[in-house]
Amino acid sequence: MLADDRASGALGITLRSAGLGWAEVTMPVTENMVNGHDIGHGGYVFLLADTAFACACNSHGPVTVAAGADITFVAPVRLGDVLVARAEERTRYGRSGIYDVTVTRGTEVVAEFRGRSRILR
Repeated sequence: MLADDRASGALGITLRSAGLGWAEVTMPVTENMVNGHDIGHGGYVFLLADTAFACACNSHGPVTVAAGADITFVAPVRLGDVLVARAEERTRYGRSGIYDVTVTRGTEVVAEFRGRSRILR
C-alpha cells in the first residue's frame, strides 16, 4: 500500500518497520513544510501520523480507511527535524478499529494522534 502512496512518497516518508497492528514511519521536515511562524505546519505532522496509522490498520489485509482522527500537538517541529511516527492498534471490532500514534523527534513527543478505521466491503 505505501509503495503506491504518492503523497507520502513525495514528502520523503519511509517505512522503518511494521508488523500486525503496528507500524513505524519517518519523515524529515523540509523547507516546504515550514509555515509563516518558522515551525513545521501541523498538517504535515498529521499526514505523517496518518500514514503510520494507515500502515498499521492495513497490516491485517483487507482494504482499510480512516473513519476519523484527532491530533494533539505537544511541541513545535522545526526545519531539519526527523520525525518518527509509531502507530499501535488498540482494538478491532467488526469492521472498525482504534489506533494510537505517537510522533517523536528523538526522545521528545511532539504529537499524539488517535485514528478510527473502517474496513471497506
